Amino acid sequence: MTNFDLGAFQQQISAQNAALPPIEKWNPDFCGDIDIQIKHDGTWFYMGTPIGRKPLVKLFASVLKREGDNYFLVTPVEKIGIQVEDVPFIITQWQKEEDKLALTTNTGDDLIVSSENPIKIFADKQTAAQLPYVLVRRNLWARLHQNVYYQLAEQGEEQSLDGKRHLMLKSGEYRFSLGEL
Repeated sequence: MTNFDLGAFQQQISAQNAALPPIEKWNPDFCGDIDIQIKHDGTWFYMGTPIGRKPLVKLFASVLKREGDNYFLVTPVEKIGIQVEDVPFIITQWQKEEDKLALTTNTGDDLIVSSENPIKIFADKQTAAQLPYVLVRRNLWARLHQNVYYQLAEQGEEQSLDGKRHLMLKSGEYRFSLGEL
């Protein structure tokens, strides 16, 4: 565990003045791990206590980076490891915008399901169930909240995909499966 100053880290991030800082351009040295966890339900914890300040969670989420199976918070000068039980984001809301599917994460990220933000089926790391996940950004994925999944399932149509029956949806011209039937 690293000797970590949460306040200083927050100031470094806030100083960037960008909705999404350009973390792909930052390559700081690894400074160690910190006791920050993102639980399976999308709740962020610091030293075993939920982080109740939504703006702070959103700020941390803006500098979240995934390398392989590891997650880090990065600034131009620091890179610290954190633990993620499944994925860092949960899709908590959805709506149709014309013929496109718009999704919102638990941290307020908005995206349109498309080839840039595809939905893929992966095994949930806690339950091993095959569930739909959507790419939010920079190799960071979100799992559909159970309520969102069921609401979208009502919109789907049974169709054949690779010789198997799937529950299919469209977002614009992008077609995707919510799972095999």
